[in-house]
Amino acid sequence: MVEVGPRDGLQNEHGVVPPDLKVSFIEALADAGLPVVEVTSFVNPKWVPQLADAEEVLTRLRRKAGVRYPVLVPNERGLDRALAAGADEIAIFASATETFSQRNLNRSRDEAAAIFAPVAAKALEAGARVRGYLSMVLGDPWEGSVPPDEVVTQGRRLLDMGCFELSLGDTIGTGTPGHVQALIDAFDGAGVAADRLAVHFHDTYGQGLANVLAALQSGVGVVDASAGGLGGCPFARSATGNLATEDLVYMLDGLGVVSGVDLMAVAGASARLCRALGIDIPGRVARAVRGREGDVE
Repeated sequence: MVEVGPRDGLQNEHGVVPPDLKVSFIEALADAGLPVVEVTSFVNPKWVPQLADAEEVLTRLRRKAGVRYPVLVPNERGLDRALAAGADEIAIFASATETFSQRNLNRSRDEAAAIFAPVAAKALEAGARVRGYLSMVLGDPWEGSVPPDEVVTQGRRLLDMGCFELSLGDTIGTGTPGHVQALIDAFDGAGVAADRLAVHFHDTYGQGLANVLAALQSGVGVVDASAGGLGGCPFARSATGNLATEDLVYMLDGLGVVSGVDLMAVAGASARLCRALGIDIPGRVARAVRGREGDVE
C-alpha cells in the first residue's frame, strides 16, 4: 500500500496546512503500519502553494525504520531541492492523454518525456529510486475513453527511464473492473508484468474498491490510497477524492489479505487531521468507525 494522503490529499486544501500538522499526520500514518507514505511534492509553490513547505516537512520528519518516504518532483530543479532535503525516493508523473498533459504540465507528452528522462537519470545516479505515475489511464474528461495501447505506450516510456514501478491513475474515476482487467492485460501483452504495476483509483462513480479487486485478481500487488479519502487532482475536471485508505484496509481484512496496517490507527489519524482542518472525513469506513466509536483517537 502506498499512502498518498499527505501529498495528493492535502494539495487540494484551500487553506495552508501548518507543517506541524503535516509532520504529525505523516508520522501517525507510518506508525499505523503503512509501508510507504508519500510526503510532499517539490513543485513550484506558485502552482501548488499548499506544498510550499516541502523542504521543512521532509527534513523535520521522524523517519520510521522500514518505511519509505517518496516525494514528487516535476523537473530537475525540483529534484535538486528534494535530494538536498534528504529524499531517497522520488516520483515523476506523466499523462496517458495529450490534452491532460497540456493542461496539467503545460507541455505535450513528448516535451514532458524530454524533461523527465534527465530527472530520472540524475535521481538514479544519486542513488534514489524512481517511481512513475501515469494519469488518465481509464478515461479523460476532454478526450473520453483512452485506448489501452496508448496507455501502454506512455507507460513504457516511464519504465524505460528507469522507474521501478508504474502507478496507473484513473484520475477522474470513470473506470470499471472490465476496463482495469483489459488495461493490465494490454501491459502484459506488451511484456510488462503485473508486478511492475500499481493502481491509483478515484471513487467518482463508486467503482474504486471494485477496480482494486479486479487489479488484485489480475496480479497487481501495489495499491495507492489516501487516508480519509482526501484529495483528487486540482487540474482535472470531475476528479473527486482518492480511494480511502480505510476503505481499502477494511476490504483487504475481509478478504484475509494481510496488509500490516492498523485500520483504527489510520482512521484516528484521518479524524484528527480533518478535525484540525474543520472538514468532514470523506471516506466511508472512516466515517462509519467514527460514528460507531463516537470519535477516533
